[in-house]
Amino acid sequence: MSEDAYLTNDEVSQLKELLAVRFSSEELRALSEALSDMHSEVTAYTFVDDNCLFCNEAVELMNILSKASPRSNQENLLKHVVVHRSKNKELSRKLGIERVPTIVFLDGAIRYVGVPAGEEIRGLVETIIRISTGDSGLSRDIIRKIGDLDCEIRIRVIVTPLCPYCPYAVLLANMVALESFKMGKKKVTTEIIEAFENPDIAD
Repeated sequence: MSEDAYLTNDEVSQLKELLAVRFSSEELRALSEALSDMHSEVTAYTFVDDNCLFCNEAVELMNILSKASPRSNQENLLKHVVVHRSKNKELSRKLGIERVPTIVFLDGAIRYVGVPAGEEIRGLVETIIRISTGDSGLSRDIIRKIGDLDCEIRIRVIVTPLCPYCPYAVLLANMVALESFKMGKKKVTTEIIEAFENPDIAD
């Protein structure tokens, strides 16, 4: 069953308002300043589909972040690629895309299921920066333990746009996935699930 089936028309309208992408000129300057810490290119894939209620918001958000990122060789360091799930079934299967919108980093090691709006933008921006620099900020002991993992782990973090504490949990989970990816093992994947868009999972 589609996640959209769990939402009434009134809930969709309210959620559209909550997830709307609005940045003041001051906020856009702050985004550019934060993203100026990027060192190398990062590619984000946003998976969309027909009749998707919130895909436009996800695409718009990622386009704004891409434009706010630093430029190298006349290209933004944050590359944003929109992928139509139904028209790219093989790639969708490979990356385990079950719902839209889903924003993917590091070949699926980090996934945002739903729009990372509101408070979640902070954690998303910091995740992009740390992917770019390759610095997770994790201790050597934690990194060693990640390397010792002998099984695959999926970390799910349930978030809302209004939660001020969620970005910290999200960033920590994403950094574990980043370190595993850097080791070439990809034993850890994270799914950041926006609760209001996916109430069947959140409940």
